[in-house]
Amino acid sequence: MSADIQHIVRPVVTRFAPSPTGRLHIGHAWSALMAMDMARTGGGVLRLRIEDIDGVRSRPEHVAGIIEDLRWLGVEWDGEVMFQSARLALYDAALDRLKADGLVYPCFCTRAEIAAEIAASGSAPHGSGGPLYPGTCRLLSDQERAERIDAHEPHCWRLDMARAVARAGPLSWQDMDRGTITAHPERAGDVILARKDAPTSYHLAATVDDAEMGITHVLRGDDLLSATDIHRLLQALLGLPSPLYRHHLLLADAQGKRLAKRTGGIALADLREQGVNPAHLREDLRAERFPVGIRLLSA
Repeated sequence: MSADIQHIVRPVVTRFAPSPTGRLHIGHAWSALMAMDMARTGGGVLRLRIEDIDGVRSRPEHVAGIIEDLRWLGVEWDGEVMFQSARLALYDAALDRLKADGLVYPCFCTRAEIAAEIAASGSAPHGSGGPLYPGTCRLLSDQERAERIDAHEPHCWRLDMARAVARAGPLSWQDMDRGTITAHPERAGDVILARKDAPTSYHLAATVDDAEMGITHVLRGDDLLSATDIHRLLQALLGLPSPLYRHHLLLADAQGKRLAKRTGGIALADLREQGVNPAHLREDLRAERFPVGIRLLSA
């Protein structure tokens, strides 16, 4: 039986994984409903994961708001709510394994130093998020790295992308709508796996959590297509299974700007205060009928 068929016949386990940095907006509602419907249609379960590794922006009141908003909307998850902040030992163990394999290195550069080096180079390679890290600290000797760590110099941990890609070999992953996708994680450069201000990163934590939670289907926005390449690489390096993926379109406001917590959007809390019927809202979202001024971004 092929790996793809094995994915399909397994009970569906999916997740909705917001970060508690603000209230949920209409885009979150649409994504959460799609995740719940995917789970129920597949006779499986939906898990709720709070991605609260950002110690600066994550707030308990935002966690309470997320739960309040989802319950009002009628999104029902299975089991206890999982918090990434309670799972740091799992991420440490994964990072230690990559360290032991020689696939990560400490980076002591500040953002200003990185920007200055990129500006001075005049021809820095670019990824989907802009100029890539130029690899300055990748060239440091083991002795200098050890001395700077012993001196408690602030540092993050970056994936040595070239070495990691060579170790993993050619990779692909399955998108439920697009089919087989050839992974090109090298386009992201030496990504950060543990930040200076946090013991892990989105890439490492999400990859480890999806495997440990037994997630079989991941539904998320198509702004994370390139991130999936990175996650597929980490899965290969850590010997973790690769779920099926579906990347949905994003919602935009009347000016064509993608909805985001930091830029507002139509918050579910505001709709609730306005007396919107959540059952009617669910019906509209499932039919892709969005509030006035909200539309789908083109692929």
